[in-house]
Amino acid sequence: MKHERIKVGLVLTGGGARAAYQVGVLRAISEFLPPDARTPFPIISGTSAGSVNAAVIAANGSDFRRGVRQLMTVWKNFRAHHVYRADPVGVFRNTTHWITAVLAGGGLGRRSAVSLLDNAPLGDLLRNRLDFSTIQTAIDNGDLVAVSVTCSGYTSGQSVTFFQGQPGLQPWHRARRIGIPMPINPDHLLASSALPFVFPAVRINREYFGDGSMRQIAPVSPALHLGADRLLIIGVGRQLQQKPERISTDSYPSLAQIAGHCLNSIFLDSLEVDLERMQRINRTLSIMPAEIQERNQVAMHPVDFRLISPSEELEGLATQYKHELPPAIRFLLYGALRRRGSNLLSYLLFEKSYCRALIQLGYQDTMARKDDLLPFLGY
Repeated sequence: MKHERIKVGLVLTGGGARAAYQVGVLRAISEFLPPDARTPFPIISGTSAGSVNAAVIAANGSDFRRGVRQLMTVWKNFRAHHVYRADPVGVFRNTTHWITAVLAGGGLGRRSAVSLLDNAPLGDLLRNRLDFSTIQTAIDNGDLVAVSVTCSGYTSGQSVTFFQGQPGLQPWHRARRIGIPMPINPDHLLASSALPFVFPAVRINREYFGDGSMRQIAPVSPALHLGADRLLIIGVGRQLQQKPERISTDSYPSLAQIAGHCLNSIFLDSLEVDLERMQRINRTLSIMPAEIQERNQVAMHPVDFRLISPSEELEGLATQYKHELPPAIRFLLYGALRRRGSNLLSYLLFEKSYCRALIQLGYQDTMARKDDLLPFLGY
């Protein structure tokens, strides 16, 4: 059966270690596609940790299965020290530097990087394992239309999407968000995945950037700007199906609990709101006669999409593997190792057993939807 070339946009959201779930989803897709299938995602959009996965798939734009295998090799063997310094000396030095900077009024010099953890190992991993030049090769071959990475500008306050793609793609400027054409390199990935306070900001051109999920009010927008006809969105948080239960408590929330709540707000909330908005637009357009749309020059069109997100709460899953964290990190995240701080733990637990559990969950969730996803992808 031939694959009708539909511009399916792959949207990979942020979420630290939770992004291992995305690898399981992609593994399932690579297995149930026909053997002669082309790369199913000509448009790829990544944010935060999702930007790393996006770059690997884009760099293997001419061989989707090879890109998935590369992701599997890394994520199945991840350890915390592959992402950030986890040795006692490194943790102590960075933590002391961070505390001193706070006491000094926010900085120790105009160009002094201040963060709780040092993610230099992640930078080394990206530069040693990923050939960014092959992104352009995939574009030139016609296998890839575009790849984008979204970062948050600390000075401008804008959500900036850097994209690399075929000629003719235009930059965009919307309220608090812009798109800029530029070859993707390791700095974009490090900036996009720089969790606030946890990892250092990265300078690109004239501005310092942090995690792309911050102030990203429209996570699916970059893929649509780049020409996607439909969207496959892989989230890293369980979507709310009902009103959350409000439990009475007398204990004050721990710092780890508050931090986890903030990370959920950054990584999960904007996606839910954006998808709700897209569904509302789709419904409005479906009841609006075509002649009225044409007469009023309505520039919008319905966007078909699928969302794949964890069927289980990842916070509880993370607590099962908390003992695998290096001792220095366990000491630093003492509050997060208790149940009420498991949110924070689920974002920072870059250890292979936890990552493998997330990969397996993503694989199972996707295989269960095979019959719906195959026609969605054009088969």
